[in-house]
Amino acid sequence: MRRFVLDTSVLIGSADPGELEGAISAASIAELHFGVLVAGDGDERALRAQRLGVIEATFEPIEVDAAVAREWGRLAAAVVERGGQPRWRAIDLVIAATANVCEAPLLTADVSDLAIVDDLVRLVAEGMT
Repeated sequence: MRRFVLDTSVLIGSADPGELEGAISAASIAELHFGVLVAGDGDERALRAQRLGVIEATFEPIEVDAAVAREWGRLAAAVVERGGQPRWRAIDLVIAATANVCEAPLLTADVSDLAIVDDLVRLVAEGMT
């Protein structure tokens, strides 16, 4: 099996996140918790909480440690050098940094989120595995 780090977009878009194989960043857990808390109504909040529960039971998230922080800094600096705003994609960059530190491709549903650094991160579009 080819090893991937799964982007939050893949976790959200999967019909059954419990059937996904790969690793996830702790940053994805943060994004998912945020999504639960800002859900517009009780039914949506319940669905998101259920999905989050499955994901938390399925994966042991990769920590955002000093190595990931250093790699985030490198990617964020590249975004600035290329005329972008790293704050707009801060969490995406943390997840990409996690993939780079793990030496694994990042499986994402939206490669355009990281197009500005696509030469620095191995991106794989969902469905292209």
